[in-house]
Amino acid sequence: MNVEELDQPADDAPADDMPLPPQQAEMPFAIVQGMPITEPPKDLYIPPDALEVFLEAFEGPLDLLLYLIKRQNLDILDIPIARITEQYMSYIDMMQGLKLELAAEYLVMAAMLAEIKSRMLLPRPPGVSEEEADPRAELVRRLQEYERYKKAAEDLDALPRLERELHRVVVAFEHREVRSAPPTVTLEAVLAAFRDVLRRASMFTDHRVEREPLSVRERMGIVLERARSDTFTSFSAMFSFEEGKAGVVVTLLAVLELLRQAMIELVQNDDSAPIYIKLVA
Repeated sequence: MNVEELDQPADDAPADDMPLPPQQAEMPFAIVQGMPITEPPKDLYIPPDALEVFLEAFEGPLDLLLYLIKRQNLDILDIPIARITEQYMSYIDMMQGLKLELAAEYLVMAAMLAEIKSRMLLPRPPGVSEEEADPRAELVRRLQEYERYKKAAEDLDALPRLERELHRVVVAFEHREVRSAPPTVTLEAVLAAFRDVLRRASMFTDHRVEREPLSVRERMGIVLERARSDTFTSFSAMFSFEEGKAGVVVTLLAVLELLRQAMIELVQNDDSAPIYIKLVA
């Protein structure tokens, strides 16, 4: 090998001008005040009990017992205490193994299950019925009562609730007060209607010499009999044209007297419309 060959670079040696492959930068695990932090501080201390897990699956020991009973399709009136106690204690051990804080009522229920289990192993005294000697009776009663209240709470929670399923909508409207006053019957309209009655009454002639007594009080009763409270009666229907002018005048006086006593009312749609009479309810 000569000197020229030594001066030449080897084939497998990378040249200085060749680009390096791209490398991914290290991702920061935190950003504090806009500055990325890629390395944790050396004086940071994390206590071993800093992370706590809270299980909210069961609301108490009775809820846990109901879950264990329903999961295995057991009869609540005939609970296998040995199996349920074993599963309950395994759940308590699991919670303690996870360093979860147990409520005192869970431990009280564990002691009660252990007591029931031990009492069921003891022989029953003579002369005591099975229902009285059953140590599970009190526990069954509490479970049934808790199950009823839980079912009632679930039914209430399933109902539509305001601000959850239902939302109140308030629509503001401008205050508009519209009053339609009933049309008033003027005296001129009454006289115009009476003139028409007189014109029709003048068509009947009376050649009797004796004068029949006409009573306004009696004619008021006749008007009250012809008028009705549920419908309107024509003003001209109150008059008997065969009586002549004297009869229609008495009838008019009777109508005016009943109107004064507020026993009837006159109704007219407009000035040129016919007049109707109606009893006051």
